[in-house]
Amino acid sequence: RNNFGGFFMKIVKDKFALLAMLTALTTVLALTFIFPVPMTKGYVNLLEVGIYTTAMLLGGTAGMIVGGISGGMLDLLLGYPQWIIFSVINHGGQGYLAGKWSSNKNTKTRILFLVVASIFMVVGYFFATSFLYGNVAGVASIIGNIIQNAFGMVVSMLLVKVLDRMDLIK
Repeated sequence: RNNFGGFFMKIVKDKFALLAMLTALTTVLALTFIFPVPMTKGYVNLLEVGIYTTAMLLGGTAGMIVGGISGGMLDLLLGYPQWIIFSVINHGGQGYLAGKWSSNKNTKTRILFLVVASIFMVVGYFFATSFLYGNVAGVASIIGNIIQNAFGMVVSMLLVKVLDRMDLIK
């Protein structure tokens, strides 16, 4: 039987301070690199680096927590409140999917799940943008989100490769 609630509470209890720091670090990382996208009334940033790194090192639940909270916080801090609920869902799901099979250190497997997580995020924001601003804006959001995810995948894969060798996180 899969007891997600119990597992969720265990990871929060056991790694609360680490998750809080990774959420803050991910939010700050995203705040340092922001490119507004006027067509979608949104922006492109480095959020995926923090989400994907956390997910690959600590698993899907940690990726979901860091992704959802940091995505929502970023929208709140940047003055995009209309995006908060969509960011919590899209980036939380993205983090969960990216880290679901994180115990597998095989590069091809990690890339596969990063691609699945990226597709989830891109499709989620396509629908959110279409809902808020129409289908033209939804289509316009796709390329920026693909670029943001591709960059996040490359940087996080390199970072995780180094951190895996250092064996810092158990």
